[in-house]
Order: sequence, then structure tokens, then C-alpha cells
Amino acid sequence: MKYYIIAGESSGDLHGANLMKHLKRFDAEAKFRFWGGDMMLKQDDSIVKHYKDLAFMGFTEVLTHLYTIFNNLRLCKKDIINFKPNVLILIDYPGFNLRISKFAKKSNIKIFYYISPQIWAWKKSRIKTIKKNVDKMFVILPFEKDFYKSCGMDVDFVGHPLLDVIEDYQKNNASDNTSNKNIVAILPGSRKQEIKKMLPVMLDAAANFPDMQFVVAGISSVDKHVYDIISNYKNVVIKYDCTCDILAESRAAMVTSGTATLETALFGVPEVVCYKGSILSYYIAKYFIKVKYISLVNLIIDKSAVEELIQHDFNSSKLTNSLSAILFDTEIKEKIQKNYHSLREKLGNTGASEKTAKLMIERLKKQTL
Repeated sequence: MKYYIIAGESSGDLHGANLMKHLKRFDAEAKFRFWGGDMMLKQDDSIVKHYKDLAFMGFTEVLTHLYTIFNNLRLCKKDIINFKPNVLILIDYPGFNLRISKFAKKSNIKIFYYISPQIWAWKKSRIKTIKKNVDKMFVILPFEKDFYKSCGMDVDFVGHPLLDVIEDYQKNNASDNTSNKNIVAILPGSRKQEIKKMLPVMLDAAANFPDMQFVVAGISSVDKHVYDIISNYKNVVIKYDCTCDILAESRAAMVTSGTATLETALFGVPEVVCYKGSILSYYIAKYFIKVKYISLVNLIIDKSAVEELIQHDFNSSKLTNSLSAILFDTEIKEKIQKNYHSLREKLGNTGASEKTAKLMIERLKKQTL
């Protein structure tokens, strides 16, 4: 069968790659066209567009790139028609993917959505587009099944694919269990715009801990110049495309809000979650977003398990204090680990990518009989 997959961010690239791997296992004749990144390229070379050319964050940033976005939409629609896929698989990235879903539905193309947009946080009105256009939704967060049920949709909860990524990593990489680790991870994000906002403040906080070694998780597909500022700090180095390696040896972490907050927690690393957008984007988001937390860790267990420093609270002084607490306060560290245990219990078992691939193929085969 022919699969057209659209992932617009680094996390979608990772999960898209693992899904492709299992689709190939269960469908020996699988053919792909995709929008994604380097991880998906390892599975197949039929890339249409790299996500680094797609990732625009925040309201004002999107407005300034409207011409590029509309050109990408036109290219995508034309390419889908030329490829004639058996199914279009959308991975998160709702601003782009929901527009494509409308086009694909009118073109009588089967649509699967893997990894739900966070419509439970904001823009709940998008449920109308999903119900109208998407044939089947495969969700990865435990509360999403009940959310969609309340909206009149039956979706499949498949578990979180990060569990597989981390389990595979830990099986293949022995840990030295060093108790005196002095390494702190800095995860400033995967988009150029957010790195430029987040990294300087994180580095200023790092300067207040001269005895610690800070390691920035860099993304090679991002313009290298965005990381030039690191050279001004003696106790900071950068390593590219090896976030798991960095987290596996870290004692604590400063993490930009996103999937990386969950990844950090599943490695058992105490973290401070950080986020800052443009002033306009922040106030628009504050008005529309209807959840108590921004980090997936806190959202999943529905409590403040890790500290969140958002917008005005995200500054060097507060970040220094928060980082000091998770590095040196034994009581706080123990509380975080208990919350991480609850998180793992709620996420369920491993095997999300494999399960999703099986369900997709079974559904497609039934519909072609």
C-alpha cells in the first residue's frame, strides 16, 4: 500500500519514523511519500519537504510566514494527488494538517490521524474538522480517549511512543549509574525561533553554577548560528542529535515546553519546564488556552509535578533558584521521582508504534475487501 505521511516537527519526525518502520514490517509492499525529517529519512528517502522549513511557532511568527505556508499547502495538495496514496497519515501539526485533511476528504482519500492535536487545551472547535474529515484517530495520551468520547468520537488509545524510544535506548546503552554526576541538560527546543528566545536565559542561569557541566541538546537541522552564543560560557558545551545520550547522564535539566518535557521525565531526570513567546502570542494564548499546565508531565498526572516558568517568570534569577532546588534539595528530588512513577503508570505499556501500524493496516485491508 501507499502511505503519505505529514510530520511538521522533530517529535513528529521521530514518531513518524518508528511508525514507518513497523508499517514496513507488516506491509512488505509499503511505499511512502512524506513531510518529515532526518529520522524518517533513515526509513525511506521519499521526502517532499523537511520540517525545518515548516516549523513556525506563535501567532505573530505564523503571520510573518503566511506566504511560505500557503506555498507549502499548494505543494502538498499537488503532491498528494500525484502520489495517489491509499491513506494519508497526519501526525500532530494541526495548523497545516487540518487544512490538508479538508482537501484530502474532498478528494476521497482515506485519512488517519496519529498523535492528536492538543485541542483539549485550546481551539476545541477544531473537533468539528476532525469529526468531519478524519476516518480514524490514534491517540497517545490516556485522557484523550475520554475527551474524544465526550465529543462523540471513538478513538484508539495506543500508548505513548516515547516509551518505546526510551526502552530501546536503555536496552542498547548500558548506564554507569554514576552517583556523582555533575551534568545538567539544556533542551532549548527544536525550532530556531524558540531556541533564540529560550537559550540565552538558560545559559545565563547556567553561569551561576560554575562547578556543573551543562550540555545543550542541539539539533543539526537548525541553523548552527543560533547556537553561537554558547561559546561565551565556559561550563557549557553542545552535542547534536543525541538528546537521549545527554539525558541518560544528566542530574537535572532545563527544558523548553513540549514533548521533551515528557522525554526528560521518562529518563527520571528532575527538570524545570520553561516557555516564553512573543508578547502578543503569549496574551492571545493565555486568553484561549484552557488547561492548568503547559508541560505534558503535569497535564498527564493532573498535578504540579515539575515547576513551570512561563513568560515573565522565565528569567535568569527564577530559573537559577528552581534549578538549585532540583539539584540540591533531597526532599524536592524525591517528590519529583514519586510523581514520575505515577506518570509511567498512567502512560501504560510500550509498543505504541507497532500497535498503531497493525491497527492501520488491519483497517485498510478491511476497507479494500
